[in-house]
Amino acid sequence: MAGQRQPTDLVVMKGKKHLTKAEIEARKNAEVTAPNDKVRPPAYLTPEQKKKFRKLAKELLEIKLIANVDCDALARLLIAQEQFIEITEEIQRTPLMVDVPVYEMQENPDTGESKRVQVGKRQVVNGERERLMIIQDRCMKQCRQGAGDFGMTVSSRCRLVVPKPQAEKPENKFAKYAT
Repeated sequence: MAGQRQPTDLVVMKGKKHLTKAEIEARKNAEVTAPNDKVRPPAYLTPEQKKKFRKLAKELLEIKLIANVDCDALARLLIAQEQFIEITEEIQRTPLMVDVPVYEMQENPDTGESKRVQVGKRQVVNGERERLMIIQDRCMKQCRQGAGDFGMTVSSRCRLVVPKPQAEKPENKFAKYAT
């Protein structure tokens, strides 16, 4: 089974596969490269989100991992992160357990009527906190997926292969006699 197709520059830099100049040219012509000259935060972001967008976009541009078409994906990541933080703060303010009254049916000996009487309390898991944690989990999944797309997680960085220029070979001292 073949691996994921790698950019031609990376294949050439690795030096593990010999390609002729014609093959290199044909591969480069077949590659799709998106321009990255207009990486700007979308208008729907808040000023604080736009500031974070610019900071992340600058770092991603340095390693050539973002293009113009990725602006909305990065914006969605920032929105999901902000929602995750909001939900997490709300969860911290919400108690895990709540007291609920315990009722029992008791019969009045004088009249023979039955009525519900509170006989105590017990603690149960707070349903509101449970609901918030489900939302938090959804936001976390969105953040993880978006971060993985941009190489912002350890595992996604391990899969990234950033080409590094090969060191120049030292000049052969006998090369001058060859010509």
